[in-house]
Amino acid sequence: MAYESEGLTRRSHGRKRSAVRRAWLYCVLLSLPAFIFGAILVLQRSFSGASAILLAACLLLYLAVMASSLIEGFIRPLQTLSNVVSSLREGDYSFRARGASSGDAMGELAAEVNALADLLQKQRVRSLEATALLARILEVMQSPIFAFNRDNVLQLVNDAGAQLLGLPHARCFGRTARELDLDNLLAAPDGSIHAFGTRPNRWLLRKAAFRQDGAPHTLLLLSDVSQPLREEEQAAWKRLIRVLGHELSNSLAPIKSIAGSLLARIDQVEGDEAALRDFRRGLGVVESRADALHRFVQSYRVLAQLPTPTLAPVLVKPLLERVALIEQRVEVLLSPGPSASLLADPDQLEQMFINLLTNAADASLANGAKPVRIEWRIAESNLLVIIEDCGLGIANPENLFVPFYTTKPAGSGVGLALAQQIARAHGGEIYLLNREDGDGARAMVQLPMPLPVTAQVQDGNALER
Repeated sequence: MAYESEGLTRRSHGRKRSAVRRAWLYCVLLSLPAFIFGAILVLQRSFSGASAILLAACLLLYLAVMASSLIEGFIRPLQTLSNVVSSLREGDYSFRARGASSGDAMGELAAEVNALADLLQKQRVRSLEATALLARILEVMQSPIFAFNRDNVLQLVNDAGAQLLGLPHARCFGRTARELDLDNLLAAPDGSIHAFGTRPNRWLLRKAAFRQDGAPHTLLLLSDVSQPLREEEQAAWKRLIRVLGHELSNSLAPIKSIAGSLLARIDQVEGDEAALRDFRRGLGVVESRADALHRFVQSYRVLAQLPTPTLAPVLVKPLLERVALIEQRVEVLLSPGPSASLLADPDQLEQMFINLLTNAADASLANGAKPVRIEWRIAESNLLVIIEDCGLGIANPENLFVPFYTTKPAGSGVGLALAQQIARAHGGEIYLLNREDGDGARAMVQLPMPLPVTAQVQDGNALER
């Protein structure tokens, strides 16, 4: 039975093995009676010296042949199998023992070693495939994933996590959670919601513990729940506005009617003229305020009753030109941009830009009536429209899109909330932030474009013609 031993010459075979010495010792002991019997026979028969030497040489040759056969038949295969097992231990699964069969114990051992090598090789391939699949899943996942060891040092991060941190992928590793500003997430409970950095997104935290090389690790998964929370918040505002609008309208209508009726009959009442004048003034105030509150409630009903957008092709440039012409209080500078078209509701989109431009003009009027600038550009598959004013900036950015909230003396708090609702109904978003290059604020409207940029340009040129 022969065994494969290619590539195993790197292991030392020149060293005397104890098993080989024992095999030679057992062969000598096994042949010792034959040597004693031959010596006695030579002495008793008085063989000549040449005959005795020949007999001794034959016995020694027989001993060498038998011992070599025993070593080659048992010891060498065991050494080869030992080398194969050693290769498996070192992670090299390419070696196999030949001559494996079920006819003898040595063949069965070789077959078991080969089966073990095949099993380990399959497990190695599966492990590599699973690792590659996991790496691919982490790469395409939009949810940031972080893994920290017991010392809170980052051990694993996917591309979405690196983008959230604002660092190259290779520079994320080896940093502590405190250096990455993630220590609050490690200490936070599972299922909590957090904001990260200056981004408006809100993240749902999922935590899990696992072990690697026996050491405990912590896995963090962040899911962007901004859109579901915005939808829930919007639905809550709609329900609140609907209830308040119904109750207030039911109460304001009779108040206004009664005040008007009393005001009409006050001239028929006789009495002190000063007292009657006070009655007229008071009833007039009640009637006017009831009418103003009714209009106020009706304006909020627009938020709760915004219809679903009726989509149609809309050219960006003519739309922004019409919006810029509407505002006459301050100078509006419309910067040239690429030809682009959107699939949107033109009426709702125009109302959204009018609200944003009106806010920008109000801000500029409060700081010297400086010009307002409008520009647009294409970023990947989105259209970005930027409206910049030269006002005093944003003092409270947290409540910008909250209904009922306004910083204007005569404002209703509807304009920005309605604009944001229109943008989100079209799959977009509005961002408001203070300018870094001077006074004022910047409103950025991000809207998805349904076609590639090249197709958008061609369609836009065709529509313009």
